[in-house]
Amino acid sequence: MSGHVKNTLISGLVVLVGLSSLSLPGETAESILKVCADPNNPPFSDKNGQGFENRIAELLAADSGKTLEYTWFPQRIGFIRNTLKFPLPKSQGKGYKCDVVIGVPTGYELTGTTRAYYRSTYAMVYRKDRLNDLQSATDIDKLPDGLRQTLRIAMFDGAPGTSWLMKHQLIRQGIPYQSMTGDAEINTARILERDFREDRIDLTIVWGPIAGYLQSRQPELLNLLPMQSEPGLQLDFAISMGVRIPDKQRKQELNEQIARNTDKIRSILVQYQIPLVEPVASRDGKQ
Repeated sequence: MSGHVKNTLISGLVVLVGLSSLSLPGETAESILKVCADPNNPPFSDKNGQGFENRIAELLAADSGKTLEYTWFPQRIGFIRNTLKFPLPKSQGKGYKCDVVIGVPTGYELTGTTRAYYRSTYAMVYRKDRLNDLQSATDIDKLPDGLRQTLRIAMFDGAPGTSWLMKHQLIRQGIPYQSMTGDAEINTARILERDFREDRIDLTIVWGPIAGYLQSRQPELLNLLPMQSEPGLQLDFAISMGVRIPDKQRKQELNEQIARNTDKIRSILVQYQIPLVEPVASRDGKQ
C-alpha cells in the first residue's frame, strides 16, 4: 500500500500516551479486547469513541463478549513499536500493551493482517461554488485553462493524489500540506475542513475515509468524487485488522468475527460516508 495511506493509518510519536482504562477485578487477558488506537484521529478514532474504528472495535467486543480497552498513542512513526509490539512490564504479567489495530493496509509488513474488511479509494473533494459541473475526476481535464490555472489544490508529498495531479498537469496549482507532523494535536482532516471553510483551498485528493469526513462535515459546500485507479497508479486499497505476526489464533478469531459481522461493519462504514470499492478481497498481499 502507498506510503501516504500508511502514514494516515499507521504511525506514532515516541511519547507514550498510555492506557485508557484499567482492567476490572476478575477480568483476564482472554476477557479483554485490547485495541491500539490514536486518541485524536478523526474520522478513524478518538478518545470520545466517535471514529468509525471505535465503532468497529465496540462491535467486535460485543460479538466476543469481551471488555473493550484502549492503548492510546498517536499514529505516527513508531506506532506499532510502542503499542502492538510493546511488552508489558514484568510486574504486570505477560503480554503486550494491546493486541489489535483496527485499521492497517492488507499485507502490511509490520503486522499480521486479517482478511480485508473494506476497500476504499482516494477521492477528490472540491468546492461546489467553483467546480459544480464535475461528474468524474477526469472532468477536471476539460475545464477552461483560465479556471484550471487558478485552482488552489491541497497536495501531500508522496501521496497517490499528488501523482495523479502530476499526470493531469495540475502540480503547479498544488499547495503543499504535511500528512504527518510532530504535533499529535494536528489532524489532517480537521486542517482541510478548516481551510475549505475559510476559502483557502478549492480541491484536494485524499484517502476515502478522510474524503467522506470532509464532505459530511460541510455537505452544503463540498462534493466528493471517488477516483479510479489508472495504469501505473493504484488509488484503491484494501484494509484489514492488524495483529502481531505470530498471533495466528487471534488472527483466526478476528477473521471469523469479520465474516459474521460483514453487514454490520459495512453499515458503519456507510454511515461515515466512506467511498467503498467492490470486491473487498485484496490484491495487496496475503490475508
